[in-house]
Amino acid sequence: MEFQLYTLKNQLFFFVLSYAYSIFALDRLNFDNSNRIGCLRIYPNLTLHLIIIANMKKIVFLTGAGMSVESGFKTFRGNDGLWEDYPVEQVASHEGWEANPTLVTNFYNKLRQQLFDAQPNEGHRLIKSLEDHYQVSVITQNVDNLHERAGSKHVIHLHGELTKVCSSADPYNPAYIQELTPANPTVAPGTRTGDGSLLRPFIVFFGESVPMIEPAAEEVKTADILVIIGTSLQVYPAASLAYYAPAHSPIYLIDPGAVDARMNRVVHLQCGATEGMRRLINILKD
Repeated sequence: MEFQLYTLKNQLFFFVLSYAYSIFALDRLNFDNSNRIGCLRIYPNLTLHLIIIANMKKIVFLTGAGMSVESGFKTFRGNDGLWEDYPVEQVASHEGWEANPTLVTNFYNKLRQQLFDAQPNEGHRLIKSLEDHYQVSVITQNVDNLHERAGSKHVIHLHGELTKVCSSADPYNPAYIQELTPANPTVAPGTRTGDGSLLRPFIVFFGESVPMIEPAAEEVKTADILVIIGTSLQVYPAASLAYYAPAHSPIYLIDPGAVDARMNRVVHLQCGATEGMRRLINILKD
């Protein structure tokens, strides 16, 4: 098995290297730090970079609401079933949207402003820092953009993105997805998009399908290390992702509460996101 994995990694490396050469050998690209051998340009920095990437282990993070608590951004749903004092069914379900789109629009306008006022915490930044030594992918159940603002380059949002709005008739049509900014953070209730439907939050409401679950599962399948932060593993289908991790890959769970982790190989670091990331980095150094 180890030989097979080694062979696969080498095949992947040489494929990536060959592909990179075919792209960057084009004469129209002008790299100062390059040498020419015949009609082929050799880029020492690129070659070294590819070698480093091919030998990096891959860490996949699965983050939940507890990841953002230290940034002052509240947990998606508290123990009382409320979100910002509203029943979740009113503000995070398709039925709630249909019943009162004005309430839902104003709710997310307020939440979006809170997000723009929040800042990434040290836990977010520590995840980003691992990109210096590992291939890092982040799969998040959170609708905030704090991972991106901390600098993480590869983020998959399972439940949508608070900074975006979309067509209520065709939510995943990119022609109607709009990005909101701190300078323009709100949507007036009743605003319609190009297809004539109301603009709605780009959020996966309860009861709706989760389009990004399959790409997320594919990421987990390639993990050398899986790290779960700030989630009780009770929300499905996201909770099922841990079962896609390869059998040889260790799984670390960072959460201050008692967690029902049914997989024997889960190492539970019972603390908050930042402290847990500090501990994890020390473990990875050993």
